[in-house]
Amino acid sequence: MLVYWIKFPHETIKDCFGREHVVEVLTEELEEGSLDLLGQQEEEWRETVQLLKEERALLRYFLFEGLRYVWLDRREAFCRISVLNEDLTCRDLFGFQRGLSRQEQSSRRCLFGDNIINVPVKSYLRLLLEEVLNPFYIFQVGSLVLWMCDEYYYYAMCILIISVISISISLYETRKQSVTIRNMARLVTDVKIRRHSGEEECVSSLELVPGDCLIIPQEGLLLPCDAALLVGECLVNESMLTGESIPVLKTPLPAGDTTYSSETERRHTLFCGTQIIQAKGGNAVAVVTSTGFFTAKGDLISSILYSQDTDFRFNKDAMKFLLILGVIALSGTIYIFVTLFKTDVTWGELIIRALDVVTIVVPPALPAAITTGTIYAQNRLKERGIFCISPPRINICGKVSVFCFDKTGTLTEEGLDVWGVMKTGPGGFSQLVPDPMLLPRGHMSVALASCHTVTLLQGQPLGDPLELKMVESTGWILQEPEGDEDIVHSEFGGHRVLVVMRPPTDQPQYHRSSTNEAVAIVKRFPFSSALQRMSVLTVDLGGCSAMAFLKGSPEMVASLCRPDTVPEEFSSTLHTFSREGLRVLALACKPVDINSDMKNSERAEVEKEMQFLGLLMMKNLVKPESAAVINVLNLADIRSVMVTGDNILTAVNVAKSCGMVGSDEKVIYVDATPHTAETLPTLRFSLEDEGASPAQSTRDIINQLLLANHLLPSVSTSLNIFQSYRVGMCGDGANDCGALRAADVGVSLSEAEASVASTFTSKTDNISCVPMLIREGRCSLVTSFSLFRYMALYSLIQFCSVLILNTVKTTLGDFQFLYFDLFLVTLLAMVMGRGRPSEDLHSCRPPASLLSLPVFGSLFIHTCMIVLGQLVAFFITTSQGWYIPLNSTVFGTYNLPNMENNSVFDLSGFQYIILAAVVTKSYPHKKPLYHNSIFLCLLLIQFAVMVWLVLYPGSSFSWLLQLYDFPDMKFRILLVAVAAVNFLICIFAELLIDLGMLSCLRLLRGRRPSKKQYKLLKSILSQCTTWPPLDQTLNPSDDSVISFS
Repeated sequence: MLVYWIKFPHETIKDCFGREHVVEVLTEELEEGSLDLLGQQEEEWRETVQLLKEERALLRYFLFEGLRYVWLDRREAFCRISVLNEDLTCRDLFGFQRGLSRQEQSSRRCLFGDNIINVPVKSYLRLLLEEVLNPFYIFQVGSLVLWMCDEYYYYAMCILIISVISISISLYETRKQSVTIRNMARLVTDVKIRRHSGEEECVSSLELVPGDCLIIPQEGLLLPCDAALLVGECLVNESMLTGESIPVLKTPLPAGDTTYSSETERRHTLFCGTQIIQAKGGNAVAVVTSTGFFTAKGDLISSILYSQDTDFRFNKDAMKFLLILGVIALSGTIYIFVTLFKTDVTWGELIIRALDVVTIVVPPALPAAITTGTIYAQNRLKERGIFCISPPRINICGKVSVFCFDKTGTLTEEGLDVWGVMKTGPGGFSQLVPDPMLLPRGHMSVALASCHTVTLLQGQPLGDPLELKMVESTGWILQEPEGDEDIVHSEFGGHRVLVVMRPPTDQPQYHRSSTNEAVAIVKRFPFSSALQRMSVLTVDLGGCSAMAFLKGSPEMVASLCRPDTVPEEFSSTLHTFSREGLRVLALACKPVDINSDMKNSERAEVEKEMQFLGLLMMKNLVKPESAAVINVLNLADIRSVMVTGDNILTAVNVAKSCGMVGSDEKVIYVDATPHTAETLPTLRFSLEDEGASPAQSTRDIINQLLLANHLLPSVSTSLNIFQSYRVGMCGDGANDCGALRAADVGVSLSEAEASVASTFTSKTDNISCVPMLIREGRCSLVTSFSLFRYMALYSLIQFCSVLILNTVKTTLGDFQFLYFDLFLVTLLAMVMGRGRPSEDLHSCRPPASLLSLPVFGSLFIHTCMIVLGQLVAFFITTSQGWYIPLNSTVFGTYNLPNMENNSVFDLSGFQYIILAAVVTKSYPHKKPLYHNSIFLCLLLIQFAVMVWLVLYPGSSFSWLLQLYDFPDMKFRILLVAVAAVNFLICIFAELLIDLGMLSCLRLLRGRRPSKKQYKLLKSILSQCTTWPPLDQTLNPSDDSVISFS
């Protein structure tokens, strides 16, 4: 095959977040006829050109985020290569069981590419160039050049060393993370495939293409692709994808005419990156459906590599605030330029002084400083067993207003205990039997023992906890064919046996009957959440008769049974048990023709015209920690929501047990019917039990509907309802991976240290980690605010000092800058973030907007105090009788030491320390300042050092810092007093701002409606006297349906 590469024009493509990218389109030339095996689909994308007087086929495509897009003439667009397989039915996949020829595989490999998830790892040189070209580092490099030109050698070298260390650590961590992801994503192994000729061949997994017939050995393997299981059963560990540690039994795909989808056929699909522990009954056969980045693992890696930027208001406002500082810097530059232009300063000195103001007002260390609080929070979380793969999300935790919880395994215990069984009979339901082992032998006991997907691994039963409890309660013994399997198959009429269930040998004599014999499971239709049921086909000992057993939700099972077999009191009995919080399952059976082709039976044919057998009740206890955590969230005014697919009455019972719904609250049930070709969608609202109590008004019901509607039907729809909220999601990772990744804050309860299924992973198996995470998030957010304000004020302090001193033709010395920036500000910024979170969750959330009245008001007042304090110190100095004016014939450091510089240096040094204490917030989201002992000690030490430098610096330090030796001790004490007054005024102003002094200014602009949709909806519904329309059926044409934009 000849392959040429021809450069083609560029194409614009949008990613899943709406961002546009330009990619280069490539053209691959292939020999004519090499793609004819794909039939008519080839005509959609194939092009022919005249090249060297020969007609050849061209494939136009491009790669974007690891995915291959090809040109389809019929659609007149580039489409993912996976579209060639999107219309395949389950029956079509069985056609690939014979295998592909080498020519077919070669042709498909040209289309689909190599089967590899290739994560690019950039070289250190490229990373360095990208890092240095970052605007932040460009600004730093410019600042270093400017300082060198200004002969600030010591300060410039210190900043250079710090920057080099920072860049080196950043490059190392970035490349280390890329290598880790590449090692996790890259999987190349040898696999065995079946060729079209029938021979089996061992090939590299790189060569796999969709359509290859994969032979899975009995000892299992680490799967390098997505594949549909056609023959045999496989026990699979999917913890890499889901975080769920319990192995899953995969069963063969039914050969129906429905379109194959890996999502709808999850129980028949083997996913890339999962470990196949064992293939039951010998080698299994599967057909490759997806390769490379088109696999489930590839999609997961893509979500890590090409994730959406964190959309958080604090980050946006920080960039806007830097622009404001830039405007201040511009005004300062203009002032310095005009002031110095009037003097005899050279042009070079004039430009350097003007540009130096920019490096002062916009601090290069600001981005790094505001992340220190997040780093401390991440380390504290790690100590408590909570791991985070995206530190910026920690701040978002502080703004969470709704937290969703999966029910089973999260709010409630993972395992269930059998509570009792009720059989059906001629007169309806029998008496409740608390122990299934006490049941008279019959179809009900056989159904409980055989309708499951439990399997054995090294002699230990594995499977869904519910099914394990159910089988254990019957006392039946599970066996799998071992050794000479033909003997086992012959025991059951020659049928291929998957599992043998044998009754207990110690049963009472009166329980024994003809149904006591062992039964063999010959086919399984695994549980599907969409179908709400599972079923099995069994054969009795000797192979004389066969039965089908069905297990699932009571409503679904009853709908599949003959009406005459369903007791009249079915609904009321189900209602009673569900209200008690029991998990209720129904069972059914029917005889099957023993001579039929059970191996290829259609599920729809098996699961109809069933005989209703009875109900199985299981008790799912609420975890002891759940109620306490929900109570904490309620007190903190954080909505808690349960996400479950269980019966609504069971869910309500669990919600009341854990305090999500108050015992005195009524629940409004909303029944929704979907849109069909014949009918419109409808909604019907009904109140729990007999209706609202006389003391409960419609307005109360509205508030409960809006603020206490704590039950959601499924994980897939839960997060879409709360688009205006900051939403958290906590689950066990079993069936909620999509919601965990989609939530603003996803918490997976897993034993792993880190899970790609969610941002946060907790090693505890209960929800006690949620309040801790929110408290750390609030603490980190408050700390980020404090650090941002401090770094801004630090710039403004130095800005004022430089403007005042440049006005009188002097400036701060090199070591004075070094003392302020490194010894004072850097050390304070490093330890300020060590403050720990408060032990309690307060009902108010910390603000996330920097461009708010309290922040601007605080900065404005403190800036006024900064300017006033430095001017007071300056003018007090010049008013002294012993004052000596500086030499006005020289400029800058040549004037040092002088009195003006020393007075401004002394007071500004105190201001750096004062404002660090003032802007450090504590109540209600952080512990008081004295709990941060290192920060407090540093403040005291720095204050003592500044007092010492003002009162008696000593000759050596005076020479090093170029300080003037004031002759009057009383004057020195006066400077300390001015600093003390400055501190008292700043702390008093900050206290008034915290108490809402500036809130009165909001009254001038009037009350504005909220931009958040849920608040608008609440306002609209609170004014609607007919809402909710109880006991009415609504459709889209009714006036009762409220809409807003």
